[in-house]
Amino acid sequence: MEEQSRSAPYRPLLIAEAANPEWTSVPLVGWNIARAIAKRTNAHLVTHVRNRDAILRAGLVEGADFTAIDNEYMAAPMYRLSDRLRGGDGKGWTTMMAFSSMSYYSFEREVWRQFGSQIEAGRFDLVHRITPLSPTNQSPIAKKLAQAGVPFVIGPLNGGAPWPKNFRARQYAEKEWLAHIRAAHKLMPFYRATRRHASALIVGSKHTLSDMPEWAQHKCVLIPENGADESWLVPRVPRSASTVSAIFIGRLVPYKGADILLKAAQPLLLAGRLTIDIVGDGPQRAELEQLATELGVRDQVNFRGWLKQPEALSLLRAADFMALPSIREFGGGVVVEAMASGTVPVVADYAGPSELVDEHTGIRVAFHDAESLIQGMRQAFERIIAAPDALIQMGKAAQEKVRRELTWQAKAEQILSVYATALRSRTRDGAMARSAIPAPLPAREL
Repeated sequence: MEEQSRSAPYRPLLIAEAANPEWTSVPLVGWNIARAIAKRTNAHLVTHVRNRDAILRAGLVEGADFTAIDNEYMAAPMYRLSDRLRGGDGKGWTTMMAFSSMSYYSFEREVWRQFGSQIEAGRFDLVHRITPLSPTNQSPIAKKLAQAGVPFVIGPLNGGAPWPKNFRARQYAEKEWLAHIRAAHKLMPFYRATRRHASALIVGSKHTLSDMPEWAQHKCVLIPENGADESWLVPRVPRSASTVSAIFIGRLVPYKGADILLKAAQPLLLAGRLTIDIVGDGPQRAELEQLATELGVRDQVNFRGWLKQPEALSLLRAADFMALPSIREFGGGVVVEAMASGTVPVVADYAGPSELVDEHTGIRVAFHDAESLIQGMRQAFERIIAAPDALIQMGKAAQEKVRRELTWQAKAEQILSVYATALRSRTRDGAMARSAIPAPLPAREL
């Protein structure tokens, strides 16, 4: 594959409406995947105009390397309306996604207006829509690409894991009322056409795979959305401290469960057997600091606030383990960062993080409500403190898994294998033949 891509690189048109090297979350995922693919192909990136300045600062040349699409006539008013309805800063993400899904139609219409004739003329071998990551965003260009005989790859798609039923209070604290009717996106225009005419659907989680229509699942390839930079894979310094250290990284909001972490760790913190760094900020910060005071552990918990990535990674590498009692996490980017750093992740056994971690690379805590998660986390911490040296081998195994499967370059290789199959086995309408999807990828246990 490597030899083929060097001698005759693919020419993909990469659609990543969100792709920004200076932001976090989805825009950073979109950027990293696009750049990893571009290093191996003759790719051209199409993104939103809001990302233009950051991409220029990263050294790309507008027109040659990327094109910025301006659909602010639709995106801006939709964003303002959804921002009023979401229920507060950082809340109501399902509401935000519902409105962004509607404005995305105009983005792809502009993409086709600018690139449709070039696609039909054969300038690009295939088209890959990297972002949006949400399956609720449909692609009206899918049918046009099929008619032009150009393979269309979508993904990684991820999201939509149901809220655990015993955490309704946290769901409503996040203003996630629309989550009850999220399945209505399957009634949106182009839902069936997007999946019918796509050549391959890259899915980022087993839940997203299970949520695909049965008739489309043969097109699905499982590749997690988040990745790590190869430079993070450095050997860990052997631990020497007598006290075990934990770290939490994330927004301080109800579903992330930082309060669960504090309650689970309380007796160990009071006994001087554990310390915790909490990296992040959000609407719960004052409440969490007050909780730490009420639990009598304020001196053992360091609230660091938001840190730049190098500072956060330095703290992550220094910690013995990373605790993430999040009850509804999709991608779990911080879990990949921890694994790349050789820091063992301890995660709630649900959705994205639990798919990234296995018994060799981390600890998954089963739960059915908040109290069982508190008790499960506490038992995991106690086992770690009783035998901290066991973390060494797990950390090495975690780094090896990242090196093998979860660096951005490793993901690019997996995606290039999807390209190869799509181009080799496309049918008359541009879709992949039922037997053509590379079997090891959907079957792999992550």
